[in-house]
Amino acid sequence: MNEASPISPVAESIVGDPHGDAVLSDHERLGLYFAVGLGAGAVIALQIDIMRVFSVGSWAHFGSLVVSLAMLGFGLTSAVMTLAKDWFARHWRGVATVSLGLFGPLAVGANLYVQHLGFNAIFLVSDPAQKWKLLHIFLAELTPFLAGAVFLGCVFLRSNRTFGRVYFADLAGSGLCGLLFLLAMYVFVPANLIAAPLGLWLASSVAWALGPGGKRALLPYLAVGGLAFAGHFWIAPALGLKTLAVNDYKGVSYARKFPDSKRVYESVSPFGYLEAYSSSYLHFAPGLSDNAGFSLPTMPANAYLGLYIDSDGPIGVMRDLTDKETAYFRFLPMVYPYLIKKDPKVFVVQFGGGISTEVALHSGAKDVTVAEGNRAVIDAFHSDVFRKFTGDILSKVKVIDYEGRHFLAQTKERFDVVDLSLADSVGLSNPGGFAVVEKFPYTQEAMETYMRALAPGGVLSVTLWNKEEPPKSVLKLYATMAAAAMAVASRTAADSFFVVSSYLSTATVLYKNGGFTPVELETLRKHTRAMSFDEIYSPDFPFDPTQTDPTLKGYVEQIFAGAAGGPPLPDTAGANPTAPSDPGADGAPPSGKADDGVLPATLMGRLAWHALMTGGWPEIAKRYVFNTHALTNDSPYFAAYVKTADLPRVLDRLELLQDEWGYLLIWATLGVACLTATVLLAIPVVFGWRTIFSRTRGKLLSVLYFACLGAGYILVEVGLIAHFVMALGNPTISASVLITGILVFSGVGALVSERIRPRMRVVMPAIFLTIGGLLLLYALAIDTVLEDIGALPYVVRLVCCFVLIAPPAFLMGFPMPTAMTTLGRLGKGHLFIWAWGVNGCFSVIGAAAAPVIATNFGLAAVIEIAAVAYLLALPAFFGVIAETGEPARA
Repeated sequence: MNEASPISPVAESIVGDPHGDAVLSDHERLGLYFAVGLGAGAVIALQIDIMRVFSVGSWAHFGSLVVSLAMLGFGLTSAVMTLAKDWFARHWRGVATVSLGLFGPLAVGANLYVQHLGFNAIFLVSDPAQKWKLLHIFLAELTPFLAGAVFLGCVFLRSNRTFGRVYFADLAGSGLCGLLFLLAMYVFVPANLIAAPLGLWLASSVAWALGPGGKRALLPYLAVGGLAFAGHFWIAPALGLKTLAVNDYKGVSYARKFPDSKRVYESVSPFGYLEAYSSSYLHFAPGLSDNAGFSLPTMPANAYLGLYIDSDGPIGVMRDLTDKETAYFRFLPMVYPYLIKKDPKVFVVQFGGGISTEVALHSGAKDVTVAEGNRAVIDAFHSDVFRKFTGDILSKVKVIDYEGRHFLAQTKERFDVVDLSLADSVGLSNPGGFAVVEKFPYTQEAMETYMRALAPGGVLSVTLWNKEEPPKSVLKLYATMAAAAMAVASRTAADSFFVVSSYLSTATVLYKNGGFTPVELETLRKHTRAMSFDEIYSPDFPFDPTQTDPTLKGYVEQIFAGAAGGPPLPDTAGANPTAPSDPGADGAPPSGKADDGVLPATLMGRLAWHALMTGGWPEIAKRYVFNTHALTNDSPYFAAYVKTADLPRVLDRLELLQDEWGYLLIWATLGVACLTATVLLAIPVVFGWRTIFSRTRGKLLSVLYFACLGAGYILVEVGLIAHFVMALGNPTISASVLITGILVFSGVGALVSERIRPRMRVVMPAIFLTIGGLLLLYALAIDTVLEDIGALPYVVRLVCCFVLIAPPAFLMGFPMPTAMTTLGRLGKGHLFIWAWGVNGCFSVIGAAAAPVIATNFGLAAVIEIAAVAYLLALPAFFGVIAETGEPARA
């Protein structure tokens, strides 16, 4: 068949049957399209549901691992169907009918089994049983995806000559159903979110029964659907089976075990599952000085509610304290800027639980503005429970209901104090490890925005949890703030910082516009000594350089030599005789020498600031045991501490790095995905290459083509989701908007692609070049655009994000259906279904590779590599459309 020759309208308007079945009628075709759209939507919804269940019950990165690997079910289905293409072509209706009917029961059964296993990531290294449990989770969650893949594979095989229309139904249905799942998150608690994919699956089954499946399947489908719903909502509770088991090491598990614990608030939304508990056992004193216990006449009793988001926390919500009790605030690190700023105008970058706001209000602030990007948190504080408990704190301040960095970037107001304190619950680390998530409020660009928003003499105060030994996140914060200061006011940067920390508690960095005066420094130092905090840096802080080598060497030995405990005390035999002595009695800061009894973490902080301010940081960072690069909009990750080159060296001592599970698992996911995908793709080659592919022209180029499409498409999707968090402020919202937008617009592109087939030799190269150019442009400019969008009303932001997605997404809908339809019409039937599998496997590999690329090279690199993938697909396209020399079977 000449590829440029026209196809008859009749041939293009039907779903051809390669083995003589009657042509589908109009209502059967309609039923097929609805069944495909709703079925694909059910698969997407189940993916999100599994990740939500893991986020609330365990840890999100394990959910991503399970879903990524379970999606290899599409590759397994492709391998089997490639080898048995003729059998599946003859029995496509029956196989599709049965596999679709199994999806719902398998989804419910897999979830109940997984919740029953009691997987605990904390003991993944020390307890071999946990590894087997993780394997069981993967295999269990694989089963519903296998059922969905077989159903879609049968329909795709049956529709090989009009693939664009079915592909449109697949993409558009997936996107719109992803949006429906977003709405479902306002209705169902995470334990019951499975109702969304079950509902979509049942609707898909009904559409299939009223279409190609036949009405005889309707009653069995309804019966199986009723059983699936009953299994989750009634049978499981009756048998005492959990539908969502929360790990004992999640924050909310501790709150639930307090004898007088009481849940006083609950809300569900895409912004998170919020719970608030009251208990006399809840004591949330972030960075509280040890001196408070014997310096205060009374400590506030029952002062906090514990607020938990997706079971993580607590975020401390402080009650309205009496005047006598407010003396407590003086012992918190957030009070530092108010020691030197009287009656300040204050901006709180992230409201959180409101503690920084309470400190500001009780420290003489004349005007307080707070920002909070999580709308669920704002709604919680407007509820009766929180209003009564906090004395209606939001009524005392001006509230900005979006990210503080965007407000400060747009406003002309200037503030005496800008505060970003403890915005991450009980810390960036938790027993499940650092999640690889974007922290845009902490990037260098964000810090520059905060610094520029300061009035003359204004103070930026950033307090971060500092619970790690060796230090990790706090060093990234130091590097980030130092880089921002150099960009804003390099001449005065060294005079503009005052840094204190409390061992295994918090670290506070103060930056003053214009630099600190001697009087201000003395005030801050006096308070630091009174609180027994450690001074880390100030403009004239002396540093002993002889501590550099022992400190760095000690941490290397601690991790890589397997030494227990902290690094050895430095050898002072070669101490520099000209180093500053300890003034001691006059109250000046200590020298930092070993005989001062300074802890290694404190020494490392002092060493870091000395290097940052004197220009020696690149060399120190290179020698330090962990990655300490500054956060930027392109690389906004506190996670990813283990340097890539050191990964092989830590494989035998993972117990030392449990807080790095999030990062280590993305590498594990990539490795397992590559290995498994290789095996799945090799099955048709090993068992059927000679008979299936030997006479197919353009085989290798076709494989390259579909591999590029699979990897490129998912890299764009994952990369833009991460970028859009900056504007939308929430990963779930960002994912829903991106998935919906990119799939729907791609679906429209797939539908339109039929019209360009007669001219595809000319049009498709232009489309590939345009996609590549657009993606490169997005990689360079998207951050600037999203920064501006972030300050708009939320609905406008959503619309703007959809508009941004549309151009590349629409064009990305052309390559896949054009090539698949061409394969079908050229008689390359076996390559048709295998190409689908290649695309699916490389989608999984791309999804696993995206966070690895982002953490090592930046988010822009993810989009740039996607652009390269689409440009590589251009020459490979001509292998796809190469004719076989044989007539295609009708």
